[in-house]
Amino acid sequence: MSVARTITAQPTVPTGSVVTIEADLSRGLHAFTIVGLAGKAVEEAKDRVSAAIKNSGFQSPKQSNQKIVISLAPADLKKEGPLYDLPIAMAYLTANGDITPRSGGTAYIGELGLDGSIRPVRGVLPAVQALVEHGVDEVIVPEANAVEAALVSGITVTPARDLAAVVAHVDQNHPQPVTITPAPATEIASSWNDGAVHLDDIRGQESAKRGLIIAAAGGHNVLMVGPPGTGKTMLARAFQTILPPLDTDAVLEVLGIHSIAGERIDHECITRTPPFRSPHHTASHTSLVGGGTYPKPGEVTLAHRGVLFMKTVPQKGLIFICL
Repeated sequence: MSVARTITAQPTVPTGSVVTIEADLSRGLHAFTIVGLAGKAVEEAKDRVSAAIKNSGFQSPKQSNQKIVISLAPADLKKEGPLYDLPIAMAYLTANGDITPRSGGTAYIGELGLDGSIRPVRGVLPAVQALVEHGVDEVIVPEANAVEAALVSGITVTPARDLAAVVAHVDQNHPQPVTITPAPATEIASSWNDGAVHLDDIRGQESAKRGLIIAAAGGHNVLMVGPPGTGKTMLARAFQTILPPLDTDAVLEVLGIHSIAGERIDHECITRTPPFRSPHHTASHTSLVGGGTYPKPGEVTLAHRGVLFMKTVPQKGLIFICL
């Protein structure tokens, strides 16, 4: 019995916070404890991890007379989400002597299914950015999150399908070692959406067009007043196309926010085009500014570095005044 450590990161904006997982095993009646300001989803990891380990060909922690303590450090950082499943499982297998990971800095991110499959999680992009700043050489992520993780340079991104494949990849004493091919670097598209509305597509409204150009050049807010059907929405959508394209750091910042919000990051949305958000006029205050029982970014945050188009301004009340 010994202490084993693995590394992961808690997604936050603009970058994540590195978290060290420590597994300590001692003899005694079975107990599985997770400490370190763990949220509900992290607390439930003990059952997912136990089942995943058993169904991946190892003895389940519940079948052994062990007191298992999993520590998530730093202890004063709130840990949320199921991304801790994979690093907890790898820390336990290492501490129990089931595997001997090869030397080198490898981090783990991913939720485990009961069958050992690795499921996608949100916030992978900012988490990987934090790991790069920490000096980690390799990160193992769910296959579905490989595209966004590969946006970050300076680290090897290894996509994995299940726990058994991860063990075969990192265990230097595995009878049938497997080397998983790293994900190729993800390129940022420089072209604009071909279906976007441009100012040249709008006939008339020359005064409004000139106002939008001035606002885009100076970074000003715009208030458009007029009856329905006069083209306010079309002008707002065209406003997005006259903004300068985002640089690489801005793209990563924007996509990191959307990743934390739970939006899928794929090749289609990886572009230098500034975001455009148009919340419904009945949207709640929470959906606009963010928050909730499980806090997520709102429409205002998701429009960062882009365009936030709000119809029927009087219905937004105090939110509009604050903006």
